[in-house]
Amino acid sequence: MRAVLQRVSRAKVTVEGRVTGEIGAGLMVLLGVGHEDSGSVAASFAEKVANLRIFEDEQRKMNRSLLDVKGEALVVSQFTLYGDARWQRRPSFISAAPPEKAAALYEEFNSALRALGVTVATGIFQAMMSVELVNEGPVTILLDSDKTF
Repeated sequence: MRAVLQRVSRAKVTVEGRVTGEIGAGLMVLLGVGHEDSGSVAASFAEKVANLRIFEDEQRKMNRSLLDVKGEALVVSQFTLYGDARWQRRPSFISAAPPEKAAALYEEFNSALRALGVTVATGIFQAMMSVELVNEGPVTILLDSDKTF
């Protein structure tokens, strides 16, 4: 799995003019699922996201997690995180999981986050979405379950 995490004061996703997910302070999570991912990867990735210390404490140091600050998460599926444009101008997406597998693991990730106590809002899988957010900091973190970055 791959994710782009953005610390936000608010975020929302709209599909066909209708808001499908909206949060206050917390994390915007753009989530990509790869061919090799599994349910155990989704669960451990959710634990990593929920406990990553990227929120400020009283000394303005990043020492608090999403759980510590009781933040929310807006999770949007984004297969393009597996786009590979290293050797051409048009990205290849062959490393992304097929839609059926990706949808199931996207839902498993969301369920695992909820089980940890995080309020989760979502977009609609495979829909054309408009995402709005206010990135605080700005803080943006890239995660990869294979630890390639």
